[in-house]
Amino acid sequence: MKITPILTQLREQCPGLSNHVAAGGDLNDPNLPLPSARVTPQSDLAGASTAQNAARQPVRDRFDVVLVLDATDAAKALDRLHELRAELWRALVGFKPGGDYSAIAYDGGELVSINGSRVLYRLRFFAEFQLGRNLASQPAESWHERELDGLSSFTGVTVRVDAIDPADPNLKRPGPDGRLEMTFSGDVTP
Repeated sequence: MKITPILTQLREQCPGLSNHVAAGGDLNDPNLPLPSARVTPQSDLAGASTAQNAARQPVRDRFDVVLVLDATDAAKALDRLHELRAELWRALVGFKPGGDYSAIAYDGGELVSINGSRVLYRLRFFAEFQLGRNLASQPAESWHERELDGLSSFTGVTVRVDAIDPADPNLKRPGPDGRLEMTFSGDVTP
């Protein structure tokens, strides 16, 4: 998933962070403005394909938002953490980061560290998308789809039938005799 839409959403919807939102970075940087948030992609988890003859896998993209707060007054920092965490939920939960993604959901949080100067708190979020297109007019998303795109179009079929019965008495076993008993064709027009 692209991080830019998430950064933009947090900058616009979280006034408590005073626009101090960035991707990744050193959380222990002494020049890091406090409070601030750092967004990092974490993992993607793919489920089994939902189709038998195509690649259609649900994929869960996970990302973290780490809040960095001034901890010179620990009680005040933890109260501020509670407020900022609620701001993040209001900004992200239900937000769609792209047209192919489901709404973002919250996956939990945890205290990373607390010392005399900083509190680091990680919040985990995810959004899901489908790997594999829904329409043939969409671009290929898998090798199988690229391979199918390379095939010529189906325009029609001709069927020639050589029936097994009646069996030819000149053959040792009953079976097709090489004479066509029926031929028919069908054209496909989209």
